[in-house]
Amino acid sequence: MSSNTAQLIEGSMKVMPRRGAPGAPRFGAEIIGVDLRTIDDTAFADIHRAWIEHQVLLFRAQSLNDQDLIAFSRRFGDLDHAPIQENGQRIANGLPEIYVVSNVIENGVEIGSLGYGEAVWHTDMSYLRAPPKASMLYALEIPPSGGDTSFVDMYAAFEDLPSSLQRRALGLLVKHDGTYNSGGYVRQGVTPTDDPRDAPGTMHPLVCTHPESGRRMLYLGRRRMAWLEGFNLTESDALLDEIWTFTTQPQFIWTHQWRVGDLVLWDNRCTMHRRDPFDASTRRIMHRTQVKGSAPPMA
Repeated sequence: MSSNTAQLIEGSMKVMPRRGAPGAPRFGAEIIGVDLRTIDDTAFADIHRAWIEHQVLLFRAQSLNDQDLIAFSRRFGDLDHAPIQENGQRIANGLPEIYVVSNVIENGVEIGSLGYGEAVWHTDMSYLRAPPKASMLYALEIPPSGGDTSFVDMYAAFEDLPSSLQRRALGLLVKHDGTYNSGGYVRQGVTPTDDPRDAPGTMHPLVCTHPESGRRMLYLGRRRMAWLEGFNLTESDALLDEIWTFTTQPQFIWTHQWRVGDLVLWDNRCTMHRRDPFDASTRRIMHRTQVKGSAPPMA
């Protein structure tokens, strides 16, 4: 599949790789001419190949209910149940697979998670031994401005990393903390600690090999409370700060501005993402699903 031109993949369905000025991100594509409620197995196979190649896929103007979203998500594999939200809720509309991301309050109760503030760079649920391999976010209501979602290409970040940092990173294990979610809220039932070595979470390889593409990538999770095994805290923070500063440069980042009906699918193994804050007086309602994955293999 060409990375520079539109490619017909099934009937009128096309993959449109993102284009930009020199130095713009090299990943991401829009799939046009598709209704995700009606795709057949051939069309799905083409979508899956595009996802592996481009890491992040955008589908505009979809009309999905929660069952439609779950059905499309299940084509990629078994689904994780949504994590418990900071308000103690888990299930949305009786569907444990749906995670509601929203600032909306109804009858004095938040209907979703993460509020209206910034959601920092993260990989979904990387504190688990087997994090999800794919995440999907579907836009039901969006604010007039703000709330944009940015993605970073972890293949390119590793490939462009200075050779000295590449050598240092290979073979290391990093702690993925389970204390806080990406909005900075303490997870239900967790007691915070100031020492990442004592925090709940999982050690994962800092550099992994993608099980489907075979490419190597950085696997960072989120910066807060991270720790490199075998390092003291000062040494760990210094190396992680250097790698994070390099990884989150603009040339590795694509920012998506949402429209109602957008569905974005990303490879949770080889990207990170974050969200801009938005006006608390406006409404934003997104529904998310996640496809079960496996422990990331060391490069």
